[in-house]
Amino acid sequence: MVKAVTWRIVGTADTFVLSWLITKEPITAGAIASLEVITKTFLYYFHERGWNRVKWGRG
Repeated sequence: MVKAVTWRIVGTADTFVLSWLITKEPITAGAIASLEVITKTFLYYFHERGWNRVKWGRG
């Protein structure tokens, strides 16, 4: 769990920095990074549900 949380922090920080470099606006970069946290949480959930349906390698 700690690994997942720290990876999420690294990923969001990366999104913030890249957004700031592109937009030159820290407020906009913060908004993009915040939105990214929300959308990726939902995307991850549905991605996992999809993979749970795959039968490859299961006995």
